[in-house]
Amino acid sequence: MIYLDNNATTATDPRVLETMLPYFYEKPGNAASRSHPYGWVATEAVDLAREQCAQLFAAETREVIFTSGATEAINLAIKGVFEMYHRKGKHIITVATEHKAVLDTCHALEKRGGEVTYLSVDEQGMISLEELEAAIRADTVLVAVMWANNETGVIQPIKEIGTICDRKGVLFFSDATQAVGKIPVLPKAVGVHLMAFSAHKLYGPKGVGGLFVNHRAPRVRLTAQLDGGGHEGGFRSGTLNVPGIVGMGKAIALAAEEMVPASVQLQQWRDQLENRLLQDLEEVQLNGHPTSRLAHVSNLIFRFVDAEALMATFNRDIAVSAGSACTSADPSPSHVLIAMGKGKGGAESSIRFSFGRFNQSNEVDQVAEAVIRGVNHLRSQSPVWEMFKEGIDVGG
Repeated sequence: MIYLDNNATTATDPRVLETMLPYFYEKPGNAASRSHPYGWVATEAVDLAREQCAQLFAAETREVIFTSGATEAINLAIKGVFEMYHRKGKHIITVATEHKAVLDTCHALEKRGGEVTYLSVDEQGMISLEELEAAIRADTVLVAVMWANNETGVIQPIKEIGTICDRKGVLFFSDATQAVGKIPVLPKAVGVHLMAFSAHKLYGPKGVGGLFVNHRAPRVRLTAQLDGGGHEGGFRSGTLNVPGIVGMGKAIALAAEEMVPASVQLQQWRDQLENRLLQDLEEVQLNGHPTSRLAHVSNLIFRFVDAEALMATFNRDIAVSAGSACTSADPSPSHVLIAMGKGKGGAESSIRFSFGRFNQSNEVDQVAEAVIRGVNHLRSQSPVWEMFKEGIDVGG
């Protein structure tokens, strides 16, 4: 089976797994146990992983907080700022195309008296910097903008956003879950004060992630969301997942070495697939920005074709997605594509292809041929497609 759903999750790299295995049995210590060698070994392993993360981000080790994943990191960042800085205000700015972990967290804060401005995006998924600056108020405590979108791969102008937030004296949080390990991510250099990331999006294990928290100029303070023990500098209590953290550190270290050459290969495959589909099929359109996007992601509309039906024609052979894995049980169309103005029909006709480290060159043509067969088969049975070909305005 060909796996092209790497934005949902990636396979754990065997080199990562090998690094993790000793910490399940041979080195079982708790990193909070400081009275014996097992605990010391666990602490050293966690410290190394923290250093590996900090090096990739050009940050200080004390600015890396380990969590159970990006969702927890997002909750800690947004709720932690909201509660800590409530005397300044209760206004947050975010974007309509954010991950549900951000949007649902903001919705939860609205029930607690918070005010949230949801910025719109253009048809390519980009925010307006002018709209962002105009939305910032005296009582704004946080701007939350995703670094790279999980459905379209669109990369927002993070440095420009950071400049605006710095000028306005507002904290800037970015969900960089899809960006870390794929493109250079240097939060301090671009004015990001808080940043969430996750291991399983970059060939590490599931169930572990982290939050970058800026320590100086400005020093960001957060209200902890988990109480009990004061682990992770008081930001996040709970026994550390040592094997997972070790694995994430190794995955981060591998990304530092390999992501630049890997992105060249991934973009070649992505472009090869897109060119083939655009050439051999009618009415195929790109969702997202043509250049400001991740190298491995392609989100395409196949007009007059239901995406679920199309995937059913090849889903025993190829794994792709019609949207975010976090909302796959939700039958409603993608909120990201709706916000981009694609309409219900366009959203329900879209498929995301996301390449990864373990794909092979020969898989590109296999996928293209399967998609072309499926689209042609479904359109051959569609009276709507026949009407469209006859020049009748059928929408869609």
